[in-house]
Amino acid sequence: MSPRAAGDRRGSETLAKVSLSSVSAAAAEVSTFPLDALKTRLQLHRSTGGGGGGGGGGVLRVAGELVRDGGLYRGLSPAVLRHLFYTPLRIVGYEHLRSSLASGGREVGLLEKAVAGGASGVAAQVVASPADLIKVRMQADSRLLTQGIQSRYTGILDAFTKIIRAEGLLGLWKGVGPNAQRAFLVNMGELTCYDQAKHFIIRKQICDDNLYAHTLASVASGLSATTLSCPADVIKTRMMNQGLEAKALYRNSYDCLVKTVKHEGLTALWKGFLPTWARLGPWQFVFWVSYEKLRQASGISSF
Repeated sequence: MSPRAAGDRRGSETLAKVSLSSVSAAAAEVSTFPLDALKTRLQLHRSTGGGGGGGGGGVLRVAGELVRDGGLYRGLSPAVLRHLFYTPLRIVGYEHLRSSLASGGREVGLLEKAVAGGASGVAAQVVASPADLIKVRMQADSRLLTQGIQSRYTGILDAFTKIIRAEGLLGLWKGVGPNAQRAFLVNMGELTCYDQAKHFIIRKQICDDNLYAHTLASVASGLSATTLSCPADVIKTRMMNQGLEAKALYRNSYDCLVKTVKHEGLTALWKGFLPTWARLGPWQFVFWVSYEKLRQASGISSF
């Protein structure tokens, strides 16, 4: 095969991976979005006690509020839009970095995979941050409705326009710092753990490269990603929900971290852990199983 033909083939395969990862991510997002709405509402709840229990912010109470105010799927459209950019960039980016590190047939180490996963996640999140911001604010708006307050935005375009008008173009990247930190931790845990777990399962002949292996690896990656990323996710969510109020609650990410721990306790950084894990588990399962199957059907090698 000529170098040009080989290059065209690689380009076609990369485009196919981008398309397949987008479809798989959209399916995973739609099927698990109500749990993301629950997680976000829990993280925005600020308890007044010193402990991190959240008092009145119990899971069942908050879930009931979401059902009553119709907030289960509020913010779905920007969430899906985000994953059309975020997921292909991080998945394909990770594979590219992994392949580059494996040049000459050498085995890529765990630390190298972790750095590759984190770096690809940061790059993808910076690009997708505006859609994430709009998603968080639209989810938070459902809580305003329960208080008889008019929601800030009627849809994606309205949110996009109002944020730029009130906060400037860079306002779309509010919270990008904690967002990128979270993305580094999520992808370091998710991509590295899935990659390592799946290949360990296959290498130890626990099972073949099949649905069972993909399921076991996705469960492991979901737990790892949730544990590592939950504190950054709480800070990110609270920072992104801030508009241009006369007196913002937090000056920056560090101030948000300090105030959260001081007033609500260390465990407040893991608020929404159970719904986050409950969502990431099914999300990982739907995404990885469908992505691996679509790759197989398209004649592309396993991840």
